[in-house]
Amino acid sequence: MNNLNYVTYQTFPAFTANSIQTISNIKYFIKNDVNVSLYFPLREQSSTKDVNKLKDFYSINEDFEAIGIKHNLPFGKVKSFNRIWFLISHFVWSYKTVKYLHHKKNSSEFFFTRSDWVFYFLSRYNRNVIYECHQYTKIRKYLINQSLKKENSKIIFLNENLKKDYEKKYKLNRNYIVLHNGVDLEHYLFDVSNKKNKNELIFIGKLTRFGKSRGINFLLQALVLLDARYTLKIVGAKKSEINYLKTRVKEMGIENRVHLHGQVNFFEVSKHLLTPSVGVLINSSSNIHSTSYTSPLKYFEYLAAGLKIIAVDFPSHRNLPFSENIEFYQEDDLESFVSAIKKLEDISVSNSEILRFISLDTRAKKIIDFLRV
Repeated sequence: MNNLNYVTYQTFPAFTANSIQTISNIKYFIKNDVNVSLYFPLREQSSTKDVNKLKDFYSINEDFEAIGIKHNLPFGKVKSFNRIWFLISHFVWSYKTVKYLHHKKNSSEFFFTRSDWVFYFLSRYNRNVIYECHQYTKIRKYLINQSLKKENSKIIFLNENLKKDYEKKYKLNRNYIVLHNGVDLEHYLFDVSNKKNKNELIFIGKLTRFGKSRGINFLLQALVLLDARYTLKIVGAKKSEINYLKTRVKEMGIENRVHLHGQVNFFEVSKHLLTPSVGVLINSSSNIHSTSYTSPLKYFEYLAAGLKIIAVDFPSHRNLPFSENIEFYQEDDLESFVSAIKKLEDISVSNSEILRFISLDTRAKKIIDFLRV
């Protein structure tokens, strides 16, 4: 396989974990001698097909073709009824884009997508396509089932829970693999020993998910209960969130123990992981994606940086590779969180043996092998 067409309804550039995952996977496809063409909609004012701007934003050097496709559709432009316009626009864009690509691309070429509608329409043409499934909607399982009836259609489930939930209704053959996220180890080629502050915690990522808080206030309340030597670094907050948190931590009397940082590019993330010793995975049980399906990029970044990890006790976190090394706490239970932190004090970690298992290079090789089967 020499050419891969990555077709997605995502927009670029963006600070989202999803867009970072897409570009990171593309980087390692290229490193494994695959020529990649990225097709995506120009649906935001910030969207660009300038590959040099994308490479700079995502801190990569590898060359790929970026094809931004016009998006004369409501989503991204009309602010009301956002969910409805997303569904309609996604459907129309996918249909037109796949029709165009089917007639343009040689029948032997491969496709990769994170869009259920792109997967469905490519499957109708019986093209060689892999769909990477991160969560479900009401119609997604149906679209997947219809698509997998075609012999050239395959699926990657991001974790075992996604596969099991699909199998409750539909039968799987040999056209699937389960493959967690990974980490770009090139950003973590530093000595993780003797650089850690054993009392520094870090949370990296967006402070909200699906419009709801991930539980940052809980994290601040827990810090109040911890010994004063403990500090917390938060990376990824928006300006409005930083302003709110500055007021909040001052009210709580912990302003000297909380260090706030805005959104950073992919390369700068690793710099923030040099000194902390504990990485925090926190989320809300308000949606099934968080409780069952997520495979968070930050988890693999924490592992690569040699951090101890504390996580809210959800099935999705229990399902992560090397989860036996995670210290779990119960959601919204401050005493449970503090107890878990105390247990971590006497634990030492070594990441040397697991790095190759969590690398994006290993992940890309597995996907390429799966495409060839």
